[in-house]
Amino acid sequence: MREDEVQLIVVDAANVVGSRPDGWWRDRVGATRRLLEQLATSGAGLGRPVEVVVVLEGAAKAALTDETKPDFENLRVLLADGSGDDAVVGAVAAAAEQYGNRSITVVTADRELRARVEAIGADTAGPRWLLARIDS
Repeated sequence: MREDEVQLIVVDAANVVGSRPDGWWRDRVGATRRLLEQLATSGAGLGRPVEVVVVLEGAAKAALTDETKPDFENLRVLLADGSGDDAVVGAVAAAAEQYGNRSITVVTADRELRARVEAIGADTAGPRWLLARIDS
């Protein structure tokens, strides 16, 4: 299967983690790790063949350690140097440039981020869309 036939899903991890009132604020790293684990094991729940890119920023970057990297090998995790939103936009722009007709969906509830990625051709979905597909 060609890369441009595989849907790209870019996940704004901070936004998705923050959408669940499950006490994530007491353990941001643990909540992020749980999201990564769910995404790593739920490929079938996402429909057609997908590539999942998860953007981590700030303290949540500690969820990806040398010990956890093998657990998430079917995910591409981007550690944002600065703004997570800028890293999401960068990932979308790079994919759009490389594969102009590739289906790209960004998962976030952030209106400003939605507008930025839609301007470069991505679709958007809210955290509920993703969580409905990965929660077990």
